[in-house]
Order: sequence, then structure tokens, then C-alpha cells
Amino acid sequence: MIMLKKITGYTFTTIILFTLYSGLTIAHGKVNLDADICVRNISGSMVHLSTYQPQYDPAAEYCTEIPKEGETLWVLDLVDQALRDMPVAIKIVKGSGALSDTVTSLYSTNHGDGIIKGAFNLDEGQYTLFVTGEGVPPLHYEYPLRIQMTNYKDLFFSYAPYMIMFLLLALMTDKILKRRKLIS
Repeated sequence: MIMLKKITGYTFTTIILFTLYSGLTIAHGKVNLDADICVRNISGSMVHLSTYQPQYDPAAEYCTEIPKEGETLWVLDLVDQALRDMPVAIKIVKGSGALSDTVTSLYSTNHGDGIIKGAFNLDEGQYTLFVTGEGVPPLHYEYPLRIQMTNYKDLFFSYAPYMIMFLLLALMTDKILKRRKLIS
């Protein structure tokens, strides 16, 4: 009887921990600009990048991990008023260095509403989006883009709760079997 109470207690604790952990890893929701991974902040000037692929998922918003190759719409929000008053250059290069092959570029001088938008069509691979505010001093922001590439860190964290649950169940089963063997 005591053994059954211990097993029930362990199982209940495991289920609660599993529920809390899996909820934390899945939930993203609306986040503050300071905590948003799509925001770049230099000297108090902030920009926010959003990318969309409405042909695959009309409601999904991405930042730097774009799930499929093909046409991708992007929106760059110039959060700071100072950035809205200066010319902004946007350049996408294949790879991660500034000296890589330029795929596309855009020069914007008319963005009083703080929004610069466009579309790009990129194949699978790694790219870098450079945003340069041409003020004094110039402001440089950088976004690494991964198009249709597996993010193993996110994959690990999405499966971690299930692996933990499996290991805890295996441990409890082992303990139960050893106790039964001792009682017999």
C-alpha cells in the first residue's frame, strides 16, 4: 500500500513537471519588444523584422527561421523616429559575411510611417539581411536568415519533454520491478 502511494506521488509530480515544462517551451505569444528575438537595438534605435509566407500559412509570422523556400514577404518596422528620418539601405547576401554575393538590395528614403516592406524569393540555405541607417553615425543591423533548414536546437527542445517523461517512466518501472523482485 505504501509502495502504491509512492508510485502515485512520483507519477503525479512527473505529470505536473512535464505539463509545466512543455507549456513553457511551446508558448511564445505576444512578447515585449525588449524580449523579441526579431528586434535589433543599437544605441537606443530599434528595428523589427517580420517575414511571412502566405502561400503556405497565411497566419504564420517568422523572423529569421523561414520554413520553406520560395516567395517570402518581409516587413521592417523602424521603431525609432530617428531612423524614419534617414535613408535606409537593405541588402540580402548569400552566406554570413558582408563580402558574400549580394542577392538583392533596396534603398529607401521615403518611409515616414516607419515601415519598409518587400518580397524576396530565396532558395534553401543561409543568408544575411543587412539594414543600414545612413545617419551620423551610421547604424548597422544584421539578421541571419535560414531558409528551409532544420534548427536542431528548437527540435531538441520540442522533443525534450517527451524524452524526460520516457526516462522518468523507465526509472520508475525499474524501481518497481526491483522492489517486486526483493519482495518475492
